[in-house]
Order: sequence, then C-alpha cells, then structure tokens
Amino acid sequence: MHLRCRVGVKGLGDVRGVVAPFVVPGPAGTAIRARLRVSGLDAAVLTEVGVFLGGLAAGDLAVRSRQGLEHDSQTWAVRKRELTGVSSARWAGSITKATHDQWALARRGHAAEMAWLRKQIASIEARLARPLGSKADKREGLPRGYGLRTEWHAKSRRLHALRARLAGVEADWAAGRVRVVRGGKKLAHLRHHLDQVGLSEQAWLERWKAARMFLAADGESGKRLGNETIRITATGQLSIKLPATLDRLANAPHGRYVLDATVAFHHRSEEWRDRITNNRAVAYRIHLDPVRGRWYVTASWQRTPAPLLPLEAALARSVVAVDMNDDHLAAWRLDVHGNPVGEPHRFFYDLAGSAQHRDAQIRHALTRLLHHTRATGAGAIAIEDLDFTNGRCREKHGPNKRFRRLISRFPTAKLKARLVAMAAEQNIAIVAVDPAYTSRWGAQHWQQPLTTSNRKVSRHDAASIAIGRRALGHPIRRRTAPPHDDQSDRRGHRTAQARPDTRRREEPRPRIPGPRTRAEPPGSGANAGDQRAQNRSEHAAEQQLSWKQDSLPLSP
Repeated sequence: MHLRCRVGVKGLGDVRGVVAPFVVPGPAGTAIRARLRVSGLDAAVLTEVGVFLGGLAAGDLAVRSRQGLEHDSQTWAVRKRELTGVSSARWAGSITKATHDQWALARRGHAAEMAWLRKQIASIEARLARPLGSKADKREGLPRGYGLRTEWHAKSRRLHALRARLAGVEADWAAGRVRVVRGGKKLAHLRHHLDQVGLSEQAWLERWKAARMFLAADGESGKRLGNETIRITATGQLSIKLPATLDRLANAPHGRYVLDATVAFHHRSEEWRDRITNNRAVAYRIHLDPVRGRWYVTASWQRTPAPLLPLEAALARSVVAVDMNDDHLAAWRLDVHGNPVGEPHRFFYDLAGSAQHRDAQIRHALTRLLHHTRATGAGAIAIEDLDFTNGRCREKHGPNKRFRRLISRFPTAKLKARLVAMAAEQNIAIVAVDPAYTSRWGAQHWQQPLTTSNRKVSRHDAASIAIGRRALGHPIRRRTAPPHDDQSDRRGHRTAQARPDTRRREEPRPRIPGPRTRAEPPGSGANAGDQRAQNRSEHAAEQQLSWKQDSLPLSP
C-alpha cells in the first residue's frame, strides 16, 4: 500500500498549487547514551536518590498544576526555595525546570486536542448537511454525504459527543487546568488491566517506581566538566551531588557519591570529551529499565546550527530522491538535469511489532540509504514533506480501518528527524518537497518508459523520480519527441517542454477540443470533429464539395 495524501483531480481547476522545495535545517541538539554496569550498592543508592527526588518532582508538579495561569516569577521562586531546603539549589532548579517543561507540553497537547476536535466537528457537520448518497463536488468544495440513514444517525450521535468533549476541553483551557501524571497515563491505566497483559502487581510497581524516579541535571557552562550535579570525568568516573537529606550516603567529599561503575560513550565520544574538557554545558539523565534490569546514562547538549546551504548549492552534485512507503524506501539517483542514473534501490524495513523494534528497523534502513548516497557521490537527499495528522480521521478514509491504522503507526516525524540528524553527520543536505501528485504523475510519465525486460520499475520507483525532479526545479513530465514534418512547425519545438517560470507546468497538458490545424480556429468548419475528413482526401465528405469558378470579367 502506498502512503500518499490523495487529492482527486477531475479537472485542471482542481489541481492545487505546489510548494517550492526547501533545505531542511540541521539538528539543534544531540544526545548519546551508555549503559551503567552498577554494583548492588550503586543500584541501591541510585534508587533511593531517584525515588526521593521523584517525590519532590511530583509534589512540585502538583503545586504548579494548581496554580494554573496564575503562575509568575514570584511563585516560581517560592517553589524553588522550598525545594532547595531539602535538596540543593541545583537539584531544585532542575526539578522546577522539568515541571515547567511538562506543564507546557501538556498545554500544547491541550491546544492540539482542541484543534482536532474542532476539525472533526466541522467535517461531520458538513457531511451531515449533505443529502444521503450525494457525491463530493470538489469544484464547489462540498464533501460527500453519508451513504446510509443508520450511518447518518450514528454520526449525529458522535457529533453531540464531540461537542460535549470540546466544551470540557475548552473549559480546562480557559482555567489553565492540565491533566498530567508523573510516570505516564498509559502505565497508570495499565494498573487496572494487569490480568489482560499478564503482569503481576509487583512487576507493575517496579515499572511505576522506575518511571517516577528523577535523576536529571541540566548542564552549566563554565563549571567543572560542564555539570556540577551529575559529573562524568574524561576517564568515565561518575559522581552525583546528593540531596541535603541524603548526605549520609556520601562516600566522597562535599556530599558526593562516586559510583563503582564507569561510563564509556562509544557514539560521539570525541565531541563529548571536547565539551567537558572545555567546561561546556552537558546535561545528564540516569534512568532504569525495569524490564531488563539495566541502568543507563544519557548525555545531551545543544549544538550550534550549521549555516543553511542554498538550495542550488545543495543540489549541485546530483540528488538521491526517496519515496517513503509502509515497508521500504524507494530511492533513485538523479543528475542535475533531472535524469535518473543507474538502477533504483529499495531499502526495506518492518513496522510490525513494538515501537523499539520499529525504531531499530528505520534506523537500519536510513543507515543503508546514507551509505548508498555517499557511494553515489550525491550531495543531497530529496524526501517528501509528509504530514498525516490530517489523514488519520475516520471522516477522511471512512471505514478503511486498516489504512487508518497503517497511517497512525507510520513514524513520519521520527523518520524525518532521524534522517536529518544522521545526514548532518555525513554532510548530506536534506531537501523537502511538496508530496502533491508525485505518485500519480511519476507513474504516468516515468514508470512505463523506464520499464525493460530486465528491469521492472514500480510505482514507488517512478514516484522517487518525480520527487527528485521537483527538488531540482524541473517539471515532472518527460520531454517528448518533436512532432512529425508538416504537422507543426517542421520539428520546431518539443510539445511537452516547459520553462521553469511557466504556470501550471507540472500538470498534464489539457486536451484542446477541435481540429489542430492552422487554417481555421478550433471548433470551426463543417467537419471540425471529423478527423477522417481532415486526414483522408478520398473521404466522402470531400466528394460532396462542389467547386465553382466565377466568370472573369471581360475588358471593354
């Protein structure tokens, strides 16, 4: 199944405009992770500190949620002062910052939910207003009506439910009330369905405790090794500044605890070592995976964004165009003139299973894609700027649950974010193009001409060519051969060639009615619609013509 936002095209007036391609900015930050092979004593200390700080974070989040829209700098100072007395100033700063981030994330989710509900309500109202069984009218902007009376009744009931839900969400938004829980709502709801998932209460408690721990500290530039709270030396020694209440656990001066385990970052280790050597800010987070029983430490920092390459410079060394699908990436290299070079390549992945498995599959496919791009010498990868947030609703795809489920699980945002981050390390630019009509026009103009007895070009391969040509600024359609002699200008021009500034140049050529002759305008003449009368001199229509010569006047 091909993932594409389909737009019906019945007439030329229905073709929407195409957004110009652009170079995607590089990542603004990075994160690396390493495993901590802790001893039993280290695990006990980390658990006690994490549970204690997690309780402080939960209480601070509750206070912040009750304040709602009345929060200001003074209330923030009061909260931080109260936390400092039982922990430290730096731990209090990290906790309050995490609380603000979580509250802001909940507000953004709140706004997104309101926008989604309003869009759903408007869509259902528009379809309910149409007669039963009526077809969509794209020229007038009218949606199709519901097919059955039972469906119409069910949708009207759903409309009332959505309106009631929207009223509650809008009331919470106006009051500044958010609904968040430390540890996650999914894990909290799982507590009531342990039998269905085959999980014991003790196992759930272990996961719940691990999810609510707090062991994260923001970095500080100018401080020793870039972080005073959680510190990792160049040799991998990890130490933690203990909260004031837990000073009894210290095994090093100044209330610190040094772990027996050492840290070894294998990815971006040189970049991380340069930062801590120059005392630049590095944030650390220590967390426990209760399923595997493993501890991990994550280091993250901000990066100075690289200057954005102009589009012409990014495409100067050809481009590898990629069409994203539900089971593979279809890639084809195009030169600067928009011609496909070599053979198409497909990089397969499997989106079935857990989110962790899907993430690993996508990461592996992107790695192979980047290796292929470097091997071909291309300087950019062209992808579609896909967004399925508007295509997951049942009003758009109707009862097609399989397709809606497929779109919902397709990790569009994660795929693009990973590709941008991984390509930045390889000095490969990412060019995003408008996905409109790439599948349809690619198959129309490129699939059949490139198919040979030894090479079968799929619809996805043809779509990748359309994506690449759009990124390069060329029209998607191919150049056709000149017309034959004595039919149009003696091979003077190519009928399908269009300049980059030509309006609607990526659309199929319109069918001009009437005869294509220069003697008379289209639609005129007695036999304008009869091609036989125009091309065959022995046709009966010409036999019916009576030729009459006027008499010449005689000179006097």
